[in-house]
Amino acid sequence: MTMLLITVDTELSAALYQRGAGLEENLRRSIWGEVDGQPYGIGWQMTLMERHGIKGVFFLDPLPALLYGPDFLRPIVDAVVGRGHDIQLHIHSEWLQWAKTSPVDGRQGRNIGDFSLADQTLLLSLGKRLLEEAGAPAVTAFRAGNFGANDDTLRALAQIGIRWDSSVNPAYLGGDCAISMRGLAGPHHRLGITEVPVSGIADRPGRFRPAQICAMSAAEMRAGLRHAAHERHDAFVVVTHSFEMLSRDRTRPNRAVMRRFERLCREAQRLPGIKAGGFDDLPPLLADHRASAFTLARPNRARTASRMMQQLWANWRYERKLAPA
Repeated sequence: MTMLLITVDTELSAALYQRGAGLEENLRRSIWGEVDGQPYGIGWQMTLMERHGIKGVFFLDPLPALLYGPDFLRPIVDAVVGRGHDIQLHIHSEWLQWAKTSPVDGRQGRNIGDFSLADQTLLLSLGKRLLEEAGAPAVTAFRAGNFGANDDTLRALAQIGIRWDSSVNPAYLGGDCAISMRGLAGPHHRLGITEVPVSGIADRPGRFRPAQICAMSAAEMRAGLRHAAHERHDAFVVVTHSFEMLSRDRTRPNRAVMRRFERLCREAQRLPGIKAGGFDDLPPLLADHRASAFTLARPNRARTASRMMQQLWANWRYERKLAPA
């Protein structure tokens, strides 16, 4: 059985903050995804997953609490946990530059991997505590913002009792992701935790394309999921964001991306060998056995070309600036 993890990086926008947006506007545009009074954020995502019997994983970034205070976290946690989905830890360390009181004596970095082991341990402990004090069950999994973790991140997670990490995205290895992993792998033990990398396909020979809703066509996602089920991979990890159903300026829904999400949920519901859930639903012995050799769905030129054409159309339809009426 292949576990499907649909993960949603749930975060306020530092860019909106820098442009002068207040907390309520940032929540509305980044978390709840509201446009013209209609929600396209985490509420819409949960409703869609629930319609297909899927539990989602919401990686929530608590560090803006250093600027706004922790109270903004509780309604988000209550909404997710109250509907039976997972809350796990996400951190964008760039919020430290605006913190009223710095937990790391004013040190700053774009990624958590930019900090020492001691600082990472402190930041991860703080994030875990903020989520749990806001009502989240015990935090057991983590993903770094920008996938910007390193080996010390994994050591720090092990120290504070977080069992799972999903900060490896092979498309980011050698860049923001500085975890010393070579090649491709499924879930595996590493430095005291179990790493559960972001999944993907080979869209061209030798090139990895991550399983992100806005980056893959429905046909590519279906091919990746079916390949994982056929090869009996331990897990297939999909990434999206709380604001990803909107245009990049967050002023209107992007129905092309919404349709991709819906098709993924439909496929997950009907595909044999797939079980959707959260990190706490993963088998305790995941990665303890010798799985079949890890491979990616092979490239398909027609499938890749189709996605590129779809992206061009979607950018024209949903991303172009409209002339004022």
